[in-house]
Amino acid sequence: MIWKRSAVLRFYSVCGLLLQGKHISHSCIIRLHQAAASKSKVKGSQGQFPLTQNVTVVEGGTAILTCRVDQNDNTSLQWSNPAQQTLYFDDKKALRDNRIELVRASWHELSISVSDVSLSDEGQYTCSLFTMPVKTSKAYLTVLGVPEKPQISGFSSPVMEGDLMQLTCKTSGSKPAADIRWFKNDKEIKDVKYLKEEDANRKTFTVSSTLDFRVDRSDDGVAVICRVDHESLNATPQVAMQVLEIHYTPSVKIIPSTPFPQEGQALTLTCESKGKPLPEPVLWTKDGAELPDPDRMVVSGRELNILFLNKTDNGTYRCEATNTIGQSSAEYVLIVHDPNSLAGQNGPDHALIGGIVAVVVFVTLCSIFLLGRYLARHKGTYLTNEAKGAEDAPDADTAIINAEGSQVNAEEKKEYFI
Repeated sequence: MIWKRSAVLRFYSVCGLLLQGKHISHSCIIRLHQAAASKSKVKGSQGQFPLTQNVTVVEGGTAILTCRVDQNDNTSLQWSNPAQQTLYFDDKKALRDNRIELVRASWHELSISVSDVSLSDEGQYTCSLFTMPVKTSKAYLTVLGVPEKPQISGFSSPVMEGDLMQLTCKTSGSKPAADIRWFKNDKEIKDVKYLKEEDANRKTFTVSSTLDFRVDRSDDGVAVICRVDHESLNATPQVAMQVLEIHYTPSVKIIPSTPFPQEGQALTLTCESKGKPLPEPVLWTKDGAELPDPDRMVVSGRELNILFLNKTDNGTYRCEATNTIGQSSAEYVLIVHDPNSLAGQNGPDHALIGGIVAVVVFVTLCSIFLLGRYLARHKGTYLTNEAKGAEDAPDADTAIINAEGSQVNAEEKKEYFI
């Protein structure tokens, strides 16, 4: 059995609602269902099924519930909420809720919208197709709770270098529970504690995360960021930031204006001091006592200016910086150079050049000596072979004959020297 729309319209008039344009009461809907079921019979109801989809919406947003029927011969459609209250019967509104509006009503579709969705709207909604028996399709409406802006607690300024710092980031109202991540200098910190608690409404969660670390002077001015990630934030996380203020003892370094101070010149020593609070002013001493010549040794801020250097200025100069946390110092040993000796040092190194020349001469002489010995050895071998026949002769005449024979053999056996 199928409810034809003509039958439904007739029973609208029974309730006295069609012409008045008022909302349909739930009792009237029940009467319409009963009347249509008892008086309307139509063939061909097979193959008609309502189709719905689950919907996820952020709290405060708008949800669209759509029910479609591919094959429908004038059969009525209805949406009802998780409490089984009828919201719309075809194009007629049944529940007095200004947030619920009709989007589209036809034989193949019934779509409604629910604006300003709250967590209480979450649940299973039912689309009914009034065949006999009635066919239904369920759509679950999921409402995401948006986490509140996170807050960082636990920081008390200032923090002393070496102290252990504990920061806590907290956010409430998320559904499902949000995720909290920590970053320091844009680098994520993994070793943190995480706590999730259910809120009083038993729907949303309060999430907190605690970060523990020991601070040093490099942390001064660094931004520690707590980031809350949640699917309701559309890839735009909420963040809270805490800029650290770390107090530490000064670090001191002395920088001279020239690496080779000369007599008659001026020299400036700069005391570079870093600390928090900033050390001011710095104290200059020479050889553990006050500066001996204030007229030529002038202190200006962190600089010590020495005019017209001379040999009496040689010594150890000390710069001392102090703040409320502690004290530190650095030393510089001044050696005033004679301009003439320094110029000689800057000229060519004659000793080095002389040494190189001596080595070259020695190597050349050694090469000549070795070459002479080589040539002398090969020449002696040649003469000995040539006179070999004369040495073995018993007398002078025989020696001459043997020598001549050696000459002949020498022509036959030629020797080659390389």
